[in-house]
Amino acid sequence: MWLKPEEVLLKNALKLWVTEKSNDYFVLQRRRGSGEDSGGLTGLLVGTLDTVFDSTAKVAPFRILHQTPDSQVYWIIACGASLEEISQHWDWLQQNIIRTLSVFDSGEDITSFVQGKIRGLIAEEGTSADDEEDPERFREAVLRFERLFVLPQREKLVTYFSCSYWRGRVPNQGWIYLSTNFLCFYSYMLGNEVKRVYPWDEVSRLERTSSVMLTESIRVRVRGEDHFFSMLLRLQQTYLIMQQLADFAIVRFFDKETFNAEHPLANPLHITQRALEIHARNQSFRAFFRLPHEENLCEVYESFLWVPFSHVNALGKICVSENYLCFASQDGSQCHLIIPLWEVFSVELPDRSSRALTVCLRGKRALRFSEVRDFERLAATIRRKCGTAGSPQHCISNPDEEGVMVGQSQAVSTEALMNVFHPHDAENLDPKMLKERMKEQSWQIHFAEYGRGTGMFCTKKTRDLIVRGVPETLRGELWMLFSGAVHDMTSHPGYYGRLLEECMGSSSLACDEIERDLHRSLPEHPAFQSDTGISALRRVLTAYAHRNPKIGYCQAMNILTSVLLLYAKEEEAFWLLVAVCERMLPDYFNRRIIGALVDQAVFEELIREHLTQLTEHMTDLSFFSSVSLSWFLTLFISVLPIESAVNVVDCFFYDGIKAILQLGLAVLDYNMDNLLCCHDDAEAVTVLNRFFDNVTNKDSPLPATVQQASATTNDKSIQKIDICDLIKEAYEKYGDIRTEEVENMRKKNKLCVIQTLEDTTKQNVLRVVAQGVKFSAAQLDELYLLFKRQHFVSCYWSVCSPALQNHDPSLPYLDQYQLDQSQFSSLFNLLLPWTTHTHACSLARSAFHILDENGDGLVNFKEFICGLDILYNRSFTEKLKLLFKLHLQPDSAEDGVIRKCPERGRAKVDLQEYLKQWQEDLQRRDENIKDLPRINQVQFIRLTKTLYGVFHGDEEEESLYRAVARVTSLLLRMEEVGRKLQQSSPQKTPTSTAQTETSPTLPISPEAETLAEGEGTQDHTESPVSQHETVPSRSDITPNSTSRPSTPTSSPTGTSSPALDTPTDIPSSPSTVRDGDWSFSFEQILASLLNEPPVVRFFERAIDTNALIAHARKNQLKDAH
Repeated sequence: MWLKPEEVLLKNALKLWVTEKSNDYFVLQRRRGSGEDSGGLTGLLVGTLDTVFDSTAKVAPFRILHQTPDSQVYWIIACGASLEEISQHWDWLQQNIIRTLSVFDSGEDITSFVQGKIRGLIAEEGTSADDEEDPERFREAVLRFERLFVLPQREKLVTYFSCSYWRGRVPNQGWIYLSTNFLCFYSYMLGNEVKRVYPWDEVSRLERTSSVMLTESIRVRVRGEDHFFSMLLRLQQTYLIMQQLADFAIVRFFDKETFNAEHPLANPLHITQRALEIHARNQSFRAFFRLPHEENLCEVYESFLWVPFSHVNALGKICVSENYLCFASQDGSQCHLIIPLWEVFSVELPDRSSRALTVCLRGKRALRFSEVRDFERLAATIRRKCGTAGSPQHCISNPDEEGVMVGQSQAVSTEALMNVFHPHDAENLDPKMLKERMKEQSWQIHFAEYGRGTGMFCTKKTRDLIVRGVPETLRGELWMLFSGAVHDMTSHPGYYGRLLEECMGSSSLACDEIERDLHRSLPEHPAFQSDTGISALRRVLTAYAHRNPKIGYCQAMNILTSVLLLYAKEEEAFWLLVAVCERMLPDYFNRRIIGALVDQAVFEELIREHLTQLTEHMTDLSFFSSVSLSWFLTLFISVLPIESAVNVVDCFFYDGIKAILQLGLAVLDYNMDNLLCCHDDAEAVTVLNRFFDNVTNKDSPLPATVQQASATTNDKSIQKIDICDLIKEAYEKYGDIRTEEVENMRKKNKLCVIQTLEDTTKQNVLRVVAQGVKFSAAQLDELYLLFKRQHFVSCYWSVCSPALQNHDPSLPYLDQYQLDQSQFSSLFNLLLPWTTHTHACSLARSAFHILDENGDGLVNFKEFICGLDILYNRSFTEKLKLLFKLHLQPDSAEDGVIRKCPERGRAKVDLQEYLKQWQEDLQRRDENIKDLPRINQVQFIRLTKTLYGVFHGDEEEESLYRAVARVTSLLLRMEEVGRKLQQSSPQKTPTSTAQTETSPTLPISPEAETLAEGEGTQDHTESPVSQHETVPSRSDITPNSTSRPSTPTSSPTGTSSPALDTPTDIPSSPSTVRDGDWSFSFEQILASLLNEPPVVRFFERAIDTNALIAHARKNQLKDAH
C-alpha cells in the first residue's frame, strides 16, 4: 500500500533491511527475517525484536524508499505484506514516474513531485473506495471545486482524480475535476499555481496516448492546443468518464437533431459518476444484442451454457433486461443468443450441486446454464419477469406466415416486392437456381441445428453462411433478425398502422422531398416502375418522417428503403429503416450527415493502419472520404449492381458498420497498384468506378430484367470480380477488426468532426462579417467565441433553455447561433467600452431592439458585431448617433419574447423574402441623420444621464461635465428662441407669455453643479427664462431629477413627439407638468457637441479592444451566477 511520505534514516536501519532492487530514485527493500534468510541468525534476531517490541510488531516485510538525488535523505513511500504486492507498486513507479523525473533540474524538485504524487494516489485510493459510503469526502471536494474555480453553484461536480498536468516538459502534480460542463485542473507546488478550466463543448479531440516521456496519458485538444494529463491511478476509468461527458455536451449542444429530450442524462443537474457508468453499460448492452432503446441491463451472471451442436459448455455471461434473456460467450467461440422472456414458460433447478438451472422455451427447446454463482436469484428473476414481459402473441412465431394488417385506412403491402414481381419458381432447373436451393438447404440445416428466429445461436458458422450469400427467400427474415428490427416490431404491435393514419393527408417539407425522389429510387427495377412499389415506398418514408421529425427525410434514405422493400414486407421494411437510422447508422441521415463523416474519419484511420503503402503515396487521404461518402450512405447500393449490393447489405445487418469498413479496405487493396499509378484524383475516381462496374454476382438467381450488371458483362477480355469472393477476401484480411475498436474510434473522431463543422461555420460567419467592420481577424475570432459561449452559458444548467431550442444547425451560418435579450444584455454589458453605472440594463435593452432588425426576438453575430463595431471603431458622429438612437427606443411589453418558431429552418426558402430583406439592408446603409426623429424631454434627460455615467472616472471628467452643462444650456436657449419666434404674433396674450416663462429643467451632474451655477450668475439682468436655464435649483441638477413631461402635444417647432410612459428612474412631479413639450433634433445635439473638444476627444479616443475582450472572457462565467 502507498504510505504518506516520511523521512527515514538508513544509517542504523541497514542491518535490519536488505536491498532487493534499486535505481537512481527508488529502493525496494526486504526486512531481514522474512523470505529466504528467515532461518539465519540475523533473521531470528530481527524476528525476535519484531515480536518483543510492540512498536515494531506491525512492520511490513517489504517497503519502497525514495532517495533524494545527491543526498542521503530517504523517504518511505510504500510497503507490502508480500513480494507480489510490493512488486506491483515498483512496476507502477517504473512505468509512470521514472521517465518523468529526468526533466527536473534539482533533487528537491524531484522529491517534492514524488511526495505530491504519492499523496495524490493515497487520496484517490481513499476516494474511490469510500465515496459511496462516505459522502462527506465528496462534499469536501465539491466545496474545494467551487472555491477554486468560482463557477456557478449549479455546476455539478461528477468526480475528481489525482493526476499530473504537463505544461511543456514539466509536470504539475494536482487534481483533475470533471464536472457536467467543464474539465478543470488545479495544482499548487512550490509557490507555482496552475489553474485550467476548459468547457467540454470546446474539446475537439480526446484520446489515450503514450510517448517516451509519458508512458500513458490522456490528450485533450481544446481550440487547437493539446493538453496532457498523466499518472492517473485509474486512467481507463478517467478516460471513459471524460469521453462520456464530452460526448454528452457535443450531442446536447451541437447535434440536437438526434438528441432525445427523454435521454437519461438529459438533465445536467442529475449527472453523476454512477449514472454515467450505468448509461454506458446499457448502451453497450443494447448495441451488442441489437435490442430496443427501452431495454436496460438489469442483472449480469457468469455461467456456462451447454451448446448442443458442439457438445461443450461455453463460458460466458448471462445478461437480463426487462424483456430479454441474453448470453454471450467469452471463450472465443463467438456464440451468442437472445431469448425473449415471453418465450419462457418454466425454469427448473435440476442440480443444486453444480448450481445449474434449465430454462424451458416454447417449441420444446431448453437452455441449460451451470456454475451460476447466484442461480436461485437468477431463477427467481426469470420467473418474475416471465409474467411481466410482452405477450407471446407479439412475437412472429412462423416466419413464413404472411402478416395481415387489420383496420388500416390505407392498403398496406403484406408481401415483399420481390415476391410480387419475381415469384420463386420451384420447378426452375437453371444452374443458378440450383445453387440457390443449395444455399436454402444449408440454412435449413443450420436452423435445425442452431435454432430459428429470435432464439437462434449465432456462431462462426452463421457468419460463414452470411459471407457466402443469403438466399432470396430468407433475406427479409434474416435481415429482421440480425438487425434487431424484429424486437422493435414485436414490442410495438400496430405502431406502423397508427403512424400511417396520423400522417395521412399531411403536408410538410419532408413530404415534398419524398415525392421528388420517389421515381429516382431504383428506377430500373420493375417494382418501382409501378404504383405498387412507389406507393409502398411513399408510405414507409412518410411514416418514418412523421415518427422522427428531427430527421424527417434525407437523400439516400429512398435508395436504402427501396432495397428493403424488395425483400421485406412493408411494416418490416419500416422497422428495418428504424434500426438503420437510429441504431446501426446513428447520425447518418440528417442535414449534416455527421455519422457518415465520423465513419469516414474512422475509415481514414484504418487506411493508415492497414494500407501503409497507399498512405505513403497519398499523404492527403481526404480524397477517399469524398469518394467513399456514397459507400457509407447507401451501403454500396449506389455504386454496385443491385444483385451484388444485397450481399453487402447481408453482411451489414450481421456485423454492422464493421462490414462496410472491411469491404472498403478490400476495394482499395484490390486496386492498390492502379491507385499508386494515378497522378490526380480524377484518375483514381475512374479506377474505382471501372472496378465497381466489373463487380458481378455470378450466383444471383434474379432475372436479367432486374440485374443491373454493366453492359461489359459478356466481354471476356475484362476481368470480373465476384462479390462473394470480394466479401470473403475482406473478412479474411480485415476480419480481425473488432466492433469494440470501431466504436471507440467512432467516439474519438466524433468530437473532431463536430468541431471541424463548427470551425467551418465560424469561418463562413467571420468571412461575411469581416467585410463591414474594422475589427482584426483575431479580434473577430475571439468575439465569435464569446458570442457562442454566451449562447451556451444559459444552456449549461437548463434542460429547456429557449436559446438551446432555437439553435438549429440546418439554418444558414449566420443564424445558427443567436442570443435572446437576456443573453445579449449580459454580453453587451461585459463588452461595453464605457461604464454607464445608472441604467446599463435599459441601454442594453434598447441596443437589443435596434440590432434585432427583423423583430424575431433574437440577435445573430453579424447584428451584434455591427453594433459593437460602432462603439469601438467608428467616428464620433457614428457613436453619438447610436447613443441618440438608444434613447429613442420605447419600452416594450414584449421584451425578451422570442417570436420565431423553433422549426423555422424546416420551412421552404422564400427567395422573394430574401431579396426584399437584402434591399432593406441596402436602404439602411444609406440612412441619413436627417431621417432620425427628434428626441423629446424624457429621452434627452436619459441621454444626458448616460453621458454623465460614461464620463465618470475619466481623467478629463471635470472638463467633460462642464462641456455637457454648456451644451444643455445652449440647446435650451435655442429651443426657447425657436418657441418665441413661433409664438410672437399680434394676438400674443399674457397666457402665452406666462407659458414661455416656464422652462424645462435638465439633469446636471453633481460635479458640474458649481460650474453651471458660476456661468449662470455672471449676468443678473438676463430674462427669467435664461436665469432658469442656467441656474437650476439643486434638486433639479442631480442625475435623479424629478422632472416629468406632460402629455405630448405638438412641439413649438411643429414636430410631434410620440407618447411615452414615465420612466421608472424619473418620478412624476406635479410642478413640472406643462401644456407643451420640447424636443431636439440629432443635428442640433451633434453641432453643439462638436464645439466641445473634450467630448470629441473622449469619443475619438482609441479603445483597447483586446483588454476588453480579455476582461469579458475572464468574467463571462462569473456573470452567469
